[in-house]
Amino acid sequence: MVARISKQTRIQVLLADDHRVVRAGIRQILEREADIRVIAEAEDGEEALTLIEKHKPDVVVLDIQMPKISGIEVTHRARIRFPEVGILILTAYDDTPYILAVLQAGANGYVLKTADAKELVQAVRDVYEGKSVLDPTIARKIMPALFQRSERLIAPLTERELEVLRLAAKGFTNKAIGVQLGISDRTVQGHLGHIFAKLQVNSRTEAVMRAIALGLIPQPAGFLGEDTPSS
Repeated sequence: MVARISKQTRIQVLLADDHRVVRAGIRQILEREADIRVIAEAEDGEEALTLIEKHKPDVVVLDIQMPKISGIEVTHRARIRFPEVGILILTAYDDTPYILAVLQAGANGYVLKTADAKELVQAVRDVYEGKSVLDPTIARKIMPALFQRSERLIAPLTERELEVLRLAAKGFTNKAIGVQLGISDRTVQGHLGHIFAKLQVNSRTEAVMRAIALGLIPQPAGFLGEDTPSS
């Protein structure tokens, strides 16, 4: 799970998409930003894993359908081997099975290629900061599936775990959650691990979605594209 903000001046990004023109367009959008740098590009899933191991990027912007190894399998392997690397899915596919599969594999975010440049840039920044990113259209689409998958938990969430999950749903990073609750980053990470196990999920995004679907936590303002109150 990603929740690190270093002192480096730029977010290091790896692009993985089998269409060269698409990669060029994404690179152009991202590199207009002073705080983002594209350090490598992959044209298939196998190359993506090789380059992730070589460069250890902060964020991988990854398509689902790619030659050799799918984006879903890349996400699964990268999450096991490089848990500190953020994975943002950028794809044209909005089919529920694809979405659920990649979230279960451990993706930090899922954005459609119909998103505008500003949304893509913000998604990269959010994933880098350890936040969950989900296109509002996607969130609404998969909510029923997350609820129907199973209504039983391995064990009830404790009040502290619910507090952590509520703050995660609002986009707080591990560090910010720790400050809010007066606990360490490591303790927050431990609570999230227990939450993942009880909810039978593999990512923060999936945990938040499933908890909302089951009614364990309220849906925060702005989570499904509503206006967020100014603070």
